[in-house]
Amino acid sequence: MKIEIDNLSGFCFGVVRAISEAETALRNSRVCSLGDVVHNRMEVQRLERLGLHTVTHNQIASLDRECRLLIRAHGEPPATYALARKYGIEIIDATCPVVAALQKKVVRAHEAMRTVGGQVVILGKRGHAEVVGLTGQVAEPTIVVEGEADLAQIDFSRPIYFLSQTTQSIALFEQLCDTMRRRLPSAEMLTADDTICRRVSSREEHLREFAAQFDAVVFVCGRKSSNGRVLFDICRSTNPRSYNIEEAAELRPEWFDNIRSVGICGATSTPEWLMREVADAIAEMTKNR
Repeated sequence: MKIEIDNLSGFCFGVVRAISEAETALRNSRVCSLGDVVHNRMEVQRLERLGLHTVTHNQIASLDRECRLLIRAHGEPPATYALARKYGIEIIDATCPVVAALQKKVVRAHEAMRTVGGQVVILGKRGHAEVVGLTGQVAEPTIVVEGEADLAQIDFSRPIYFLSQTTQSIALFEQLCDTMRRRLPSAEMLTADDTICRRVSSREEHLREFAAQFDAVVFVCGRKSSNGRVLFDICRSTNPRSYNIEEAAELRPEWFDNIRSVGICGATSTPEWLMREVADAIAEMTKNR
């Protein structure tokens, strides 16, 4: 049985940076992460064993003043920083630089649309931490769309400034741009700013090529990973024998019947150690076949 781990899968730069910040801070202080530091249960549990605590926004006011608050790669709105300052909580800001730049673009987009009576629209998953941080940058409402059906929220008689969550699909962004241009009185009324992170989006085409090389594919990611759902769908559309798991315990022996090769890949929130653990489990499961 050939078992190969995709060398381009695993943590993106922003996640690596956030986890490094957490590990460094844990050496000499108590650290609380505002929400899961990464959308991967297994990695969160590893960090918890090192002493990291995960807290919610509602718990900020009751935090011990000696506990430092980690802002994860997804970022936060200004209100979160103000709340921490109010209660004297020190912040470790691990916002991904790509996300931080997008937050500033959202503010500038609203400034531009105020002068022309326009609206700001973001392609993203409603309720996702990054999207909450983006929409919270300004007091004015920001329209969040996940697909074609959500375009009903938009007033097509007014100009539109369109941006995207960093981990969205380029193809979907371009598709929605085309639809908006057709529906507006003038194509010039749309300002489209493709803010999708290329370090993430470049994995889409790579995964299509990777998944096609194997009899079966095991995609490893956390249940909460938005990026994971997008990338797994790409694997499955390329290779119908693609399976999505969160940990090695979910592997099933019948997946590997009558096959000679398995590819293992994951999301931008999937640690390399976990993919190696899955590879070892598959090797053990199939060694006598």
